[in-house]
Amino acid sequence: MRSAACGAGRLTRRVTHAHGAGRSGLGDLIEASALNSAGDAMVTVALAGTLFFGLDVNQARGQVALYLLVTMAPFALVAPLIGPALDRMRHVRRYAVAATFAIRGLLCWGMAGAVAHNDPVTFLPAAFGVLVTSKAFGVLRAAVTPRLLPDEITLVTANARASFAGLIASSVAAPAGAGLAVLIGPGWVLRIGTAVFLLGTVFAMRLPRHVDLPDTAEAPADAAAAAGTDAGGEADTEPDRPARHWRTLPRVGPVVAEAMQANAVLRALSGFLVLYLAFLLRQERFDPVSHNLALGLLAAFAGAGGLIGTALGAWMKARAPRLIVTATLAAVTAVTAVSALFFGLWAALAVALAAGLGQVLGKLSMDAVVQREIGEEVRSSTFAVTETLHQLAWVVGGLLGLGMSIVADGRVALAIVAAALALSLGLLLTRRAGAHRRVPSTTGAPIKDAHTQMRA
Repeated sequence: MRSAACGAGRLTRRVTHAHGAGRSGLGDLIEASALNSAGDAMVTVALAGTLFFGLDVNQARGQVALYLLVTMAPFALVAPLIGPALDRMRHVRRYAVAATFAIRGLLCWGMAGAVAHNDPVTFLPAAFGVLVTSKAFGVLRAAVTPRLLPDEITLVTANARASFAGLIASSVAAPAGAGLAVLIGPGWVLRIGTAVFLLGTVFAMRLPRHVDLPDTAEAPADAAAAAGTDAGGEADTEPDRPARHWRTLPRVGPVVAEAMQANAVLRALSGFLVLYLAFLLRQERFDPVSHNLALGLLAAFAGAGGLIGTALGAWMKARAPRLIVTATLAAVTAVTAVSALFFGLWAALAVALAAGLGQVLGKLSMDAVVQREIGEEVRSSTFAVTETLHQLAWVVGGLLGLGMSIVADGRVALAIVAAALALSLGLLLTRRAGAHRRVPSTTGAPIKDAHTQMRA
């Protein structure tokens, strides 16, 4: 048993440190990302056991809605406060990453006590704190990845490796946590989550020192390079510098804005499907499959979609991330429309697979766009904006899914979702076509649009 564990550890280390990732420090960041996902999976399983499976359908719906509202309301502070703060903490990034793990470990311990004493006053704020610090880790990971990038790996590949490691870790931790929740209760799952997060603190402190010590000459150079190159590799004439006030959110150009909007749609779809299908499968029986088996299949297909999306992201590397985002949205729209026509258990599983794939693949591409287009001095702020937007989109989609599970069957609900996705795709393509028509100049000189003002 011990030799098998050691062998698995050595194999994991070889994979995460391949192609120069061990030399640059990217391997340590990937391993920290895996622990982050494992700990978050433990928290999710404990919350599901407390808010979802432990109650009847109507009570569970009310508890989940309350949880979503509590976590959504303060998220407007994440972008204007956390992002700029992280921009100013570039010299202590290792400690900031480690703090996101340590804080979640302490909050998990508090949540375990709240579950044991049925104390929602402690439980919900602690759950919110875990969510915010989890998003802060995502912001920091995305911001520091370019500094740890070896020459052999592209940004999309690096993002895909970190996401893949996280998916594997959560795929192992989630069923293990679910089994432990049945045997010893969700409180002990949260205590195990505390240990996972504390271990993540150790891995975060192993990141190389150059994460904490950015070259003062490099940030303006990165900003200029990002301003001077669009997603198609075309150079603009002169860069603009970002505003650096703590209340000011970074303004982005059309390339980044387009990727953010497309991913917000995919995130809203994910939130909708997760909660709508979860409650639908609890209320309706798809013979010969039981409710619990149907829910397990739903989670498995959604996770498989994420794994496939991560693998595709690694394979596509840096090939036109704008095109990847648009194609992903179009493919998910088509699958949702077909699933609405032939709704049943297999259609629900197919759309869950497509949503998982689309969310992950779109996110990988968008992260690469932001990492390439946005200068390092405001990169954390920009990722804080994207994380906030996507969390709000997920929550709104989840609330819509809760409401739709009361009034609409699967065929009607997916038809409405497919129409909304088609409308979003049409608006995105129309806006892109209009932007292309405005670019050419009658004098032959290049014209700068809002993209050149992305950090104004």
